[in-house]
Amino acid sequence: MALTAKRAAFFDVDNTLIRGSSLYFLGRGMYQRGYFTKKDISRFVLANLRFRLTGKENREEIQRFQDAATDFIGGHSVADIEKIAQEIYDQYVSPALWQGTIDIAQSHLAAGEEVWLVTAAPEDMAVLIAKRLGFTGALGSKAEVKDGMYTGAMVGLLLHGKEKAVAVHELAKEKGFDLDECYSYSDSHNDFPLLQCVGHPSAINPDAILGLRAMAEGWPIHDFRRARHIAKIVSPVVVRLAALASWLTPRGKKN
Repeated sequence: MALTAKRAAFFDVDNTLIRGSSLYFLGRGMYQRGYFTKKDISRFVLANLRFRLTGKENREEIQRFQDAATDFIGGHSVADIEKIAQEIYDQYVSPALWQGTIDIAQSHLAAGEEVWLVTAAPEDMAVLIAKRLGFTGALGSKAEVKDGMYTGAMVGLLLHGKEKAVAVHELAKEKGFDLDECYSYSDSHNDFPLLQCVGHPSAINPDAILGLRAMAEGWPIHDFRRARHIAKIVSPVVVRLAALASWLTPRGKKN
């Protein structure tokens, strides 16, 4: 009897699983708790924005973001950041989750397939999100730790662009995944390498470039932004129409 191929689904995080940036949420929460100044958070946010607005692979911008992504946790203990991250998940991340994406991930788990997050954000934060959602695990950028403290440096490269595909290939070798039978999901054209390294890529809340590529390739497209926007418009209208219908229906009359 032939063995069934071992399959997994790989999900980007920012704007695919959550609305916004997980790293920004972490920075915001740390600022509110007095871990650094407005100047520090402004520098980080600027690096984050410049990185995300870059339309192509730009080594200088990636390096700038990479430095910002780990420098602001430098000098803080892993235990303290883990505790803060739990609070930040409840405060910011959980309310920002795209339920539609979670439903897709849950369908993979129900089918006996593993679900992994793959993100440029710090791996510790990604692992926390995966655990809270009941996913299999997470791959992210690795912050250096010495004697229980973050040094502010990064181990290896930022998990962005082609580095995501490299990490997925390494995980597939370790876990025995058949990537031709695996799935990947992202909102960004920067994740073409991640999407193309599996047999079943899909776009979630795609940017313009990814949206065009997905249509051209025939990849499934899930846009939960549109559904949420329509719900915001339709729900109040439905409530008003229901109230009007109730007011117009004669008392005691059954439809």
